[in-house]
Amino acid sequence: MEGRAAALGAGTVLNALATGTGAAFGIDVETRATVELDPAADGVDGEIAEDADADTDLIERCVALATERWGDGEGGHVRTDSDVPLAAGLKSSSAAANATVLATCDALGLAVGDGGRASDDAVGDGGRASDDAVGDGPDDPAVDVTRLEACRLGVRAAREAGVTVTGAFDDATASMLGGVTVTDNDADELRVREAVDWDVLVWTPPERAYSADADVARCEAVAPMADLVADLALDGRYGEAMTVNGLAFSAALGFDADPAVEAMPHATAVSLSGTGPSVVAVADPADPETDLDAVADAWGDRPGTLRRTTTRNDGAAVE
Repeated sequence: MEGRAAALGAGTVLNALATGTGAAFGIDVETRATVELDPAADGVDGEIAEDADADTDLIERCVALATERWGDGEGGHVRTDSDVPLAAGLKSSSAAANATVLATCDALGLAVGDGGRASDDAVGDGGRASDDAVGDGPDDPAVDVTRLEACRLGVRAAREAGVTVTGAFDDATASMLGGVTVTDNDADELRVREAVDWDVLVWTPPERAYSADADVARCEAVAPMADLVADLALDGRYGEAMTVNGLAFSAALGFDADPAVEAMPHATAVSLSGTGPSVVAVADPADPETDLDAVADAWGDRPGTLRRTTTRNDGAAVE
């Protein structure tokens, strides 16, 4: 019983640590999971290809919860490999959880819905969709598990494994569904999902920052700015929301705002992603005023890694 799946990394529009409302967008970097189930196995063991010493509690918990819910409690082995750097603010935990849950569903022989994949008749007015209108096929007898169901199970696993403060439903939905998602992380409710088409530049410094270690009190201190960002995001003004978020949370979490300031003249938006340390700039390819090459030049002398990619609107999938 073997299954495979892949899920997206993501960037931040609004960090949910201040108020519980968050927003994120899927990008074209992936985490892949392979799950081998064995009814005779005693528990689940995990492996992370990029780091043999990395904590595997999250992916092991994802398999255990998925087999408890949709299988017969099978044990087995899960392995992930990823283009998403660990603890860099690019939603590596959400991507790993989503890929693992979907791969477990695949190993169980379950049909996973295509919830959230953008289509004219699924996302409604202006290309936006909410929790109960994402085209997930919840009433389709051919669908055993919707992607939102799988997403919520991965969020539960993340909470139980202690890798997140809020549950990161914003990050998880962006990774699972693609596009921009705006969520209530306290209720695990999807408020908005919308397709976006941006070019993306990511600068990832050498250091790492773990979401579970973030200074929540400092983040809560910028709650008025987070409320403003939420209003902008719910109004579809994602670029403005993202940039305001980046300045507010860079200050709250002690990151240098200079990279964001350097990018602003050339980008549609720029933000600290998650709790850092990565900074993500996006550009509307239809806007001649944007120039991510200029941003790359400005960031090029900084230590770390630059990555060029794009947004994705299709989300996670069984392979």
